[in-house]
Amino acid sequence: MMKAKKIAVPHILWIMLGILLLASLLTYIVPAGSFQRDDAGQVIAGSFAYLDAQTPINPFRMLTMIMDGLVQAGSIVWVVLVSGAMIAMILGTGAIDEIMNWTIYKLKDKNESILISCMFVLMVYLGGFGGTDALIAVVPIGVLFAKKLKLDPIFAVGVTTFGTLIGFGLGPVNFYSTQMLMGVRVYGAFVTMFISMNFFMIIGLIMLLSYVKKIRKDPSKSLMASEGWHPDKMKTDNTEDSLLKEVNLSKKSIVIMLIYLAQFLVIVIFPLIYKGDIGTYSLILAVSFVVTLVVGFIAGFSPDKIGAEFAKGVSGMTFVAFVIGLGRTLSIILVDGNIIDSIVYTLTQPLMHVSSSVTTVGITGLVALFDLIIPSNTSKAAILIPILKPVLETLSIHPTIGVQAFQYGDAFTNMVTPVLGWMIGSCMTAGVPFQKWLKWVLPKVFIFLLLSFVIIAIMTTINFVAF
Repeated sequence: MMKAKKIAVPHILWIMLGILLLASLLTYIVPAGSFQRDDAGQVIAGSFAYLDAQTPINPFRMLTMIMDGLVQAGSIVWVVLVSGAMIAMILGTGAIDEIMNWTIYKLKDKNESILISCMFVLMVYLGGFGGTDALIAVVPIGVLFAKKLKLDPIFAVGVTTFGTLIGFGLGPVNFYSTQMLMGVRVYGAFVTMFISMNFFMIIGLIMLLSYVKKIRKDPSKSLMASEGWHPDKMKTDNTEDSLLKEVNLSKKSIVIMLIYLAQFLVIVIFPLIYKGDIGTYSLILAVSFVVTLVVGFIAGFSPDKIGAEFAKGVSGMTFVAFVIGLGRTLSIILVDGNIIDSIVYTLTQPLMHVSSSVTTVGITGLVALFDLIIPSNTSKAAILIPILKPVLETLSIHPTIGVQAFQYGDAFTNMVTPVLGWMIGSCMTAGVPFQKWLKWVLPKVFIFLLLSFVIIAIMTTINFVAF
């Protein structure tokens, strides 16, 4: 009997190159046209006209435009690289691990509902402010807590990865590259995103506690019951005591985390009180660079160690930066080929007859579908923003609403995509078959998406500008 071949999604490099080639070919097919624009570069509605001739971009010229894309994306690219170095430095200090382990140790003997709630909130905030796929490392702690509370492995993934992905997808600091590409103030929507993250955190916690209550009442209701799980079969051992040992929280770790969090306040508040000509990107890069160095010295690293950690962080973000450059190349091809306005005109004509809220809900749904095959928010933004931004301009929808729609679309389907190693690895670590996890989490993802549709529709209707 032949085994079915596993469907593999191509690497993002090939996806991006395929999209660039497709864009090049479309310049031969899509009628060239353009909108008139005002002095600020904004589209003048109703001014579209087709050109007399095509202006195609052949595949060879398309390849030569990659350099232009990388150069034009330079500001965003360098901010991403330095921010990556900062995150690597903070992770390298062990401050996040120490704070997390200290918190978990302090909570381990608390009331069950309090313990679960505090654990879940901690995981959401870890994902929201320090989220990387390295947080898969917290899943074994979730497994230990599941054993301690005699709960099933799905709970272990729920109290850890489910929480961290809510924070990672909705956190106020993880979408700076999308904001840059959309042309809005970075972290300008910090408060709105923070409130949104906490709202969905509460909904997620209610879902998790409801599941705990259900399997407490009837263990056969556990989705893992068919896999042989039962609370009476769970054995305790010394693993929990050895891993949940007492941790002393150092002042060094506290100071490092305070400095890390304080930078966002500086970036948000500084432009409001300083009337000079410092650009937003320049400010973010400078603050991130200073935080990286200061954190390294506070951690007691030698100058050579700081340099090595900085280089490691930059190298880890290099490919992400390259993808951003390819995304900018896509925009150049569409503009120089004079087809971006034609595409936008064609897309927006049907939307002129529906409410703007339908458009932003559609954007959320579109991004959610893309997320199933391209989990990286930066890669999706590089592909979609060149199209979405002029669509929003043409329909007079504020770009901050567009960013929020993009974030909602990106946030939840991470929990169900088999392409995300973070999700698959979490299930494997906890011993949860992926199809069982899907059965548990898929209804919750649908609820999250429906709620996000309602929120983004309201925001669009009242023309809410995120703050």
